[in-house]
Amino acid sequence: MSSKTHYSKQSGIRSAFTMVELVFVIVVLGILAAVAIPKLAVSRDDAVMVKGKSQVAAIRSGISLLRSQRLLEGNTTAISSLDNNASTSEGQTLFYGATAGNILEYPLISKNSDGNWMKTGANTYNFIIGGQAIPFTYNATTGFTCDTTNASTGANCKALTQ
Repeated sequence: MSSKTHYSKQSGIRSAFTMVELVFVIVVLGILAAVAIPKLAVSRDDAVMVKGKSQVAAIRSGISLLRSQRLLEGNTTAISSLDNNASTSEGQTLFYGATAGNILEYPLISKNSDGNWMKTGANTYNFIIGGQAIPFTYNATTGFTCDTTNASTGANCKALTQ
């Protein structure tokens, strides 16, 4: 009877993790974090690129739609600007509120950081990706384009427009 009592006391003492078990768990978590964090950074860059592609497509579609609406109304004058915003500072509404009409249903707010747009001139805009500004220009005859032949920004320009 005393051996059973002694056995139950032993099992009652073993209720915590040992130091070796804790160190092992910390090492395994560290290895998992070292493998996962670089993969998450790559997926963020991919998400910014996809966001830019969809916004470029929406802007181009909005320009086309506005041209079509104006033609149906009998107005053949070209769209001269994509917004009435003369400022090139952050916090401005882009692609919205032009005298011709709204290019987008909701404006994009300018911000000088990754995944955002900045207006740089009358009909010039930059999309920023990976700290690099990809310049886009609007022209009534050529549309909303960027230079795919530029040595430094051409690859990102091509990725955003295809």
